[in-house]
Amino acid sequence: MTSTTDASRTGRRPVIQPSFEDLGTPLQDVTFVVVDLETTGTRTADAGITEIGAVKVRGGEVLGEFQSLVNPGRPVPAFVARLTGITTAMVATAPPVSLVLPSFLEWARGAVLVAHNAPFDVGFLRAACEQLGYAWPGFSVVDTVPLARRVVTRDEAPNHKLSTLAALFRAHVTPEHRALADARATVDVLHALLARLGPLGVTHLEDLASAADPVPQDVRRKRHLADGLPEAPGVYLFRGPQDEVLYVGTSTNIRKRVRSYFTAAEKRRRMTEMVRIAHAVTPVVCATPLEAAVRELRLIAEHAPRYNRRSKHPERQSWVRLTDEAYPRLSVVRDVRPGAAHIGPFTSRRTAQEAVDALHDALPLRQCTARLPLVSRTPGSPCALAGMGRCSAPCTAAEAPDAAYAAVASAAADALERDPSAVVRALAGRIARLAAEERFEEAGQVTARLRSYVQGAGRAQRLAPLARCAELVAARPTAAGGWELVVVRHGRLAGTAVTGRDEDPLPVVDALRATAEAVAAPCPPAPACHPEEAALVIAWLESPGVRLVHASEPWAVPVRSALAHAGLDDVSGEVRARVGAATAGLPEEPVVGPVVGPGPLASMSPC
Repeated sequence: MTSTTDASRTGRRPVIQPSFEDLGTPLQDVTFVVVDLETTGTRTADAGITEIGAVKVRGGEVLGEFQSLVNPGRPVPAFVARLTGITTAMVATAPPVSLVLPSFLEWARGAVLVAHNAPFDVGFLRAACEQLGYAWPGFSVVDTVPLARRVVTRDEAPNHKLSTLAALFRAHVTPEHRALADARATVDVLHALLARLGPLGVTHLEDLASAADPVPQDVRRKRHLADGLPEAPGVYLFRGPQDEVLYVGTSTNIRKRVRSYFTAAEKRRRMTEMVRIAHAVTPVVCATPLEAAVRELRLIAEHAPRYNRRSKHPERQSWVRLTDEAYPRLSVVRDVRPGAAHIGPFTSRRTAQEAVDALHDALPLRQCTARLPLVSRTPGSPCALAGMGRCSAPCTAAEAPDAAYAAVASAAADALERDPSAVVRALAGRIARLAAEERFEEAGQVTARLRSYVQGAGRAQRLAPLARCAELVAARPTAAGGWELVVVRHGRLAGTAVTGRDEDPLPVVDALRATAEAVAAPCPPAPACHPEEAALVIAWLESPGVRLVHASEPWAVPVRSALAHAGLDDVSGEVRARVGAATAGLPEEPVVGPVVGPGPLASMSPC
């Protein structure tokens, strides 16, 4: 993989001199345009603007005012005239919105719009822009209503109307349902609200976006942990008082994602608890999203952070093995050994046992755990399972080898590593019979066993070809016109790089292969990495636009594999098995799984 910074190797936050951009824009340096509209109604679809009033302020100083009546192109309803004092006669000679709106937009350019109940006023402005064919300038908008709800309690004011707040804060102007007067009153309300928000840590424009969030003050104060973090894809590590790793996450924008933990956007209780403990955040910038996802998995497996719930213990995943002995049997194990057939990995021992039960339902494998000699000196009597036809009873064999059991063991190995058709067909028939007899609970149990088996077999058949491949190099075009390159060795991401639009990628490929991580060969189907990492790599390799540059050996799965029967899409560790289709019988032509053959590219032009 690409080289990491010293901070990622030592685990300590680097000393960074933050820029003014990183710190944000202080509120005293922000130009606000406080706007208010009067309209003929409340819906933009059937009402028009009758007056626009606005006040431009910065640092508590009024820089200018804007006021104009507007001809709405329709009569002013009587109740609106009584409320605002604006009549049809007053606006009859006023300029239309097509003349007033461009002047206002130019006057307010570059400022932050502020309004009391901003969705109403901004909604009419946006609707007018759309009606006239103007592009909305994309103003940042601040609504004083949610800010007031954050800092004004019910004991102080019965509601958060503009007139109530103006009276509470002793505004210099009394709101009277005229645009400029209401805008002037809103200016005083805004300044009073900002004064109350200051002690809560709302001192910059960026803080206003989350100022109305119901976030505990001790959590909000930790937002400085995001200062200086890069706005780039990668991994971030929250660290505790003893520099221990509390949580590992990944994002396409590290700084933006970390800042979200200190706002109401974060709903998880355990994350709020984690933020209260955290003392620092360590960023690890990555060249590509794939590298970021892989690094996240590796760091979680390495540190086992208490607040991460997944991928912490890859060694706990289970496999199903057909043992290598005179009379093989199925066993749930933690590791993969050479010379034996395996399926998996399974996320829990329970699902692994369900897969074992599915194979036992279809094949008369022995279920006893004793190690049987090739020929028993004292042949025993068959067990109850043998009497029911569910065991070939090799313990009663008088000659060596037991040809009948050898055939059963061979069929089991084939079902594990190659073609699961026999197991799927047997269990599908049993499910159909149980459903016909209305024994739905038992049918559901058999369906769960079949699903677990097909999922485990599918995972193994996807992982095994990549685990055997000593080196695979692939490329995918980037949005910028270059190439994203990866080197995969035995399923492990060994190197990655990104080239520019005008850069020849082939020399970069050669350098990447020469400097990529050396990876020891594993025991297939287990890859030389966390199985979830291999799944991420497979997902990337199967994504649109990927081209295979080099492969040390063919990368393919059997045509008649578990993928053909289950329609697996296991790139994220979750498998969607179409077991319902199995109950209707196998298709005549099984669906082919992902097959990618080697072959260097003749050209690597992004087009």
